[in-house]
Amino acid sequence: MLYRFLKILVSIGLKSYYKEIKILNKKVLSTKGPLIFISNHPNTLMDAMMIGFITKKPVYFMAKGTLFNSKLKLWLLQNLNMIPINRQGENAVKGVKNQDSFEACYQLLESGKTLVIFPEGTSFLERQLRALKTGTARIALEAENRNNGKLGLKVVPLGLNYHKAEKFRSSVLVNVGEPISISQYLDNYKENVGKTAKELTELFRQKLEEILIHTANKDQERIVEALEEVLSSKYLNKRKGVEHDIRFLIELKNKVEEIEYSDPKKINEIDLLIRNIQWRLKKLDIKADFLDRRFRSVMFIRQMLFSVIFLIIGMPLFLFGLWHNMIQYKLTDFILPKITKDIEYYAPLAVLLGLILYPSFYFFFFFFASSIIEMNSFVELVYLIAMPISGFFAFWFNRYLKHISYKWRYMLLMVSDKQAMLELLQKRKELRTLIFGEEK
Repeated sequence: MLYRFLKILVSIGLKSYYKEIKILNKKVLSTKGPLIFISNHPNTLMDAMMIGFITKKPVYFMAKGTLFNSKLKLWLLQNLNMIPINRQGENAVKGVKNQDSFEACYQLLESGKTLVIFPEGTSFLERQLRALKTGTARIALEAENRNNGKLGLKVVPLGLNYHKAEKFRSSVLVNVGEPISISQYLDNYKENVGKTAKELTELFRQKLEEILIHTANKDQERIVEALEEVLSSKYLNKRKGVEHDIRFLIELKNKVEEIEYSDPKKINEIDLLIRNIQWRLKKLDIKADFLDRRFRSVMFIRQMLFSVIFLIIGMPLFLFGLWHNMIQYKLTDFILPKITKDIEYYAPLAVLLGLILYPSFYFFFFFFASSIIEMNSFVELVYLIAMPISGFFAFWFNRYLKHISYKWRYMLLMVSDKQAMLELLQKRKELRTLIFGEEK
């Protein structure tokens, strides 16, 4: 009951926080029989919430024992379908026995349920797939072994690809891999437990890398994300959405890897050119994708005129949304750094805080307004609905204001300092040539 209630709340929170959550190969999630979902772990609690959100049937999670360090937490987390496990290198938590936890996993799988494990063991906001622990493979193999190879257990890889994970109204692409049948490894397991567990773990790694943006190191990750920042353009490519964003990142990553292998010195040239372009963009105070727009003064003036009219019309709703949502928004930004310094926790904690703060303030505004203004039931309902809706509008409207300011800045630059713009365009063209071999 508690799990179902919280799943509804978390679903509301995730749909509010992310503008798009797309699932590829979704049909695999409905595979019948016992399953183990394995996933990368870049975004702490958000990863567990995301997997719980995308699956219709209840799922059970293995979680580090240190989360269960009191009787209250133990009761609460167990009611949220979490199974504690003491990890190597951490102090064992009283009341948590790994043998009991493994037995709970076996019984869950034998009853046809779904277990979620993050085989990296730790969570960091990065695009590197860290070394996988062999525990997942051992649990899967032993569960199948206990049932003489007749359990039908399958392991399903899930690739959680966040696009700008720490930002509100960003997006997520969940790439679901094909199920891996465990029974075929049982004979080898009986002959050599450790070797088979390592081989299966290596297979898990390969399958996860196929559905992820997996960078080799921090420097490569930085270069790939910087390239996306200065090269991506909604004007050159009309396709939109997180799937396109992630595929473009993968393409950039593959190109960088090719260059690192064939001509390592070229990477330094690319890095210097990226920094130069970023410096010029910051100095001119414009966005990179504006560089791909054809400048037509008459068209820009017409667009600015329509924008001003829209801003005037939309301002009342923007102010209404700003008034009813700004306190919660700012309060969340204030509280988060006080709770944690780790950026990996920002998104999940923002969702959880939002589920508390926003409804609380909405009801405060509602009772305050109803105490000074007489409203009938219909007006009260409209007022309640209008507060969250106008909040999203205010957020979008604020971004639109910034977009207009960039557009205005771009138009002035094309008139007053066209040479600087042409030099920037040339640098960007050089970068595209270095990466793709020709202008893309």
